[in-house]
Amino acid sequence: MKRRQLLISSAIGSAALMLGNKTLAASETGTSKPTTPETGKPSVIPTRWTDPISGKKILRLSEEDNSRSLYFHDNAFTHDGRYMVMNTPSGIGLYDFQQQKNTLLAKGKYEVIMVSRSKAVCYARKTIGEPREKDNNNLFDNIEYYAIDIPSGKEKFIGIFEKGFITTVNADDTLMAGAYATRLFALQPGKQVANTDGGYNAIGKDGKPLSFADAKELRMADRLAQNIPMEIFTINIETGERKVVTQSTDWLNHVQFSPTDPQQLMYCHEGPWHMVDRIWTIRTDGSNKQSIHTRRMNMEIAGHEFFSFDGKTIYYDLQTPRGEDFWLATYHLETGKRIWYHMERNEWSVHFQISQDGKLLAGDGGDHEMVARAEDGKYLYLFEPQIIEDIAVSAPNAAELIRPGKLKSTRLVDMSQHDYRVEPNIQFSPDNKYLVFRSNMHGPIHTYAVVL
Repeated sequence: MKRRQLLISSAIGSAALMLGNKTLAASETGTSKPTTPETGKPSVIPTRWTDPISGKKILRLSEEDNSRSLYFHDNAFTHDGRYMVMNTPSGIGLYDFQQQKNTLLAKGKYEVIMVSRSKAVCYARKTIGEPREKDNNNLFDNIEYYAIDIPSGKEKFIGIFEKGFITTVNADDTLMAGAYATRLFALQPGKQVANTDGGYNAIGKDGKPLSFADAKELRMADRLAQNIPMEIFTINIETGERKVVTQSTDWLNHVQFSPTDPQQLMYCHEGPWHMVDRIWTIRTDGSNKQSIHTRRMNMEIAGHEFFSFDGKTIYYDLQTPRGEDFWLATYHLETGKRIWYHMERNEWSVHFQISQDGKLLAGDGGDHEMVARAEDGKYLYLFEPQIIEDIAVSAPNAAELIRPGKLKSTRLVDMSQHDYRVEPNIQFSPDNKYLVFRSNMHGPIHTYAVVL
């Protein structure tokens, strides 16, 4: 789960380090990687190097430590592919691929929601003052929402919305949407772990601290058991009108609009995946609520769902059962047809992503503590989807069945020095020239791109 989704059930915001509004130009440092004896990681973070496995060039896009690319399904690019936004301690970072330089688009305690699908605008929230926990109807009254022009940084104030946390904007820039919980639940209590996505700090039955992955699952199960009343809502960007889409005591999360249909939402029932029916779609008027995947065996799990860029297909991680057999599954919204692409254990990834033209797939790998228990899975992968064709004689109802396929993988980036307590969160650039990711492979978190 990403940081900004955790904020739905925890305190919002943190103190930001204020720097000047300066231009940060990337410079060549070569391939040398001197290391420190204590950590074995580079003492100087390179701005570019050549991956030893793939031979691909990798660029560092960020200048400031703890600068993060966006969550994998939150659009980070302007439609022409020239600019990409990221979150930095100083505000919203802006990378110009044409000039290969980094500037600060907006200074202050901002966090990006996403970039518009159709125009050069970044939607963001800004924390005013320090985060506070008040009565439940005012949990978010210190969050301001803005539309920020790219690249000028000119801001348009949208509003303050007390009941809810906005996470997505629709295809025609008329609606924002998010989820609202009627009370807080701190998923990550206690000390946070530096240069990671946090710390879940849970104790096992033997009285010993659990690993990051196991502690996260335990804390998520605890949150799910609370049955906190929630709702998914929309906000009219022009008028500020708030409408409730659906209500539930299920844990509602991962709210995302279709890239092309302004009225189509997808969301999840959050929690340990084997305990929930996770993937759902619904129209903004509350109609046509639909579960996308039905579990067929005990411990079957599905999740980390995302739309194709034409809005016609939903992709998701599928395991039959959990941690044993791995698929990238698809569901076509118009026809109901399904394809399941098989992969090997080491190829399983925290997140998958598709290019905007639909021709490329990628995965960000995983380590041995994660659900796949992969002993050699710490890579960024490029995938070629291949359909397993019928033999000479097909089943009479073949058209009604799930179509099998497989993923042919290519290793793009050696992630052996990456700590997967930070999710890489891959995104293709619109022109398919770059695959962007975040990593702590050199110590502090930075945003990088591999040249495809």
